[in-house]
Amino acid sequence: MIKPTLLAGALLFTLPVSALAGNDELAALRAEFEQKLKEIQQTYESRLQALEARQRAVAPAVPAAVAARANDFNPELSLTLQGSYAERAAGERPVSGFLVGGHDHGVARGFNLDHTELTLAANIDPTLRGYANVALVDGAAEVEEAWFQTLALGQGLSMRGGRFLSGIGYANEQHPHAWDFADNSLMYRVLFGEHFAQDGVQLKWLAPTDTFIELGAELGRGSAFPGSEAGGNRNGAGAWALFAHVGGDAGDTASWRAGVSYLHARPQNRSSVIDDTNEVEAETLFTGRSNTWIADFVWKWAPDGHPRARHFKLQTEYFHRGEDGDLVCPDNRADGGACGGESVAWHARQTGWYAQGVYQFTPRWRVGLRYDRLDSGAVDIGTLPIEFGAYTPSKWSVMTDFSPSEFSRFRLQWVRDHATQGSTDNRQLTLQYIHSLGAHGAHKF
Repeated sequence: MIKPTLLAGALLFTLPVSALAGNDELAALRAEFEQKLKEIQQTYESRLQALEARQRAVAPAVPAAVAARANDFNPELSLTLQGSYAERAAGERPVSGFLVGGHDHGVARGFNLDHTELTLAANIDPTLRGYANVALVDGAAEVEEAWFQTLALGQGLSMRGGRFLSGIGYANEQHPHAWDFADNSLMYRVLFGEHFAQDGVQLKWLAPTDTFIELGAELGRGSAFPGSEAGGNRNGAGAWALFAHVGGDAGDTASWRAGVSYLHARPQNRSSVIDDTNEVEAETLFTGRSNTWIADFVWKWAPDGHPRARHFKLQTEYFHRGEDGDLVCPDNRADGGACGGESVAWHARQTGWYAQGVYQFTPRWRVGLRYDRLDSGAVDIGTLPIEFGAYTPSKWSVMTDFSPSEFSRFRLQWVRDHATQGSTDNRQLTLQYIHSLGAHGAHKF
């Protein structure tokens, strides 16, 4: 602010000498000066008060650079809420002709609280990043992923260690909230139950080319199906995998990705549940080698390459699994079963595939169609008293979903299910919700 004494001096200095003649004129001049000084003070005080008010209004906002430094050690935290209402035929619906991991009860009828996923991620330092995903279901917590990944190896290389979803196939790395349908495909149900997770290390190389080329290799414990907990209890790796993906753009409106993957596991006493010839649940134990090939292809289209308003996605995968070893049916005669501890040589060659298309026709609405088909192959079960015949399970799925925003989705799905031999279920209706809270990174291609 201008000092009054300086302002007074400046004004007086500019006055002509004749203006200083006489006391009356001097008094009048002094009064005029004081009045003008008050007006100047009031003007500056008003401007200062307005400026201070604006500063107080924006005071809570931290400068961008300071905010970035403050968040350096804050993890990205998100929570995904997922639930559904399901109508199904009563009873379990196993996939006939296949030995699957665990005891598949399927989706319960009525109202269900599905996966609630808690995710934390952050850069540990300039060279490492950490990620953890914990699934909460009915009071139980399961660590789906918990890994670190390098950020600065260079030459297109990156390494991941811990528990991670394997890079084989296409859909395997997707969590349930990222699926385009309310349930998983039959192919992934028989291959992995839901998806294949490795406890181990993964090395990826991204080629420095215009065409997307990615090569990867994994060494893991091999305790998840098609491996087993006993098979993973060893020095060294109980499972290993290789995969290669290529992709690129097709003009200005489309892009694509194709891949091939191989998974080798060495299960010991791997458990599966199947009905025996007395229609009593029997456990089977497999020990041997399991080899799985997967081919995948994805094609995406959007007008002018901008998918926000409209886009279409075609996705398909094919698998071939070969298993060789011994299959045992432990004694269950005390429960009225037919197994007496028999063991046979097990040789299985099984295949399957699915294809699905999803079309977003407006910014918030999508429709989708998926077809699944498996072939259990010709399997010789020898003298085992189990119900295991050749069969080709299939399933049609139709869905439509509405997304009020990028953080929420409501889905309606109808399924015609031929997965269980001798039983077709046309009553599979699912109404699902998926909501994301907090930071949530973009999904992969």
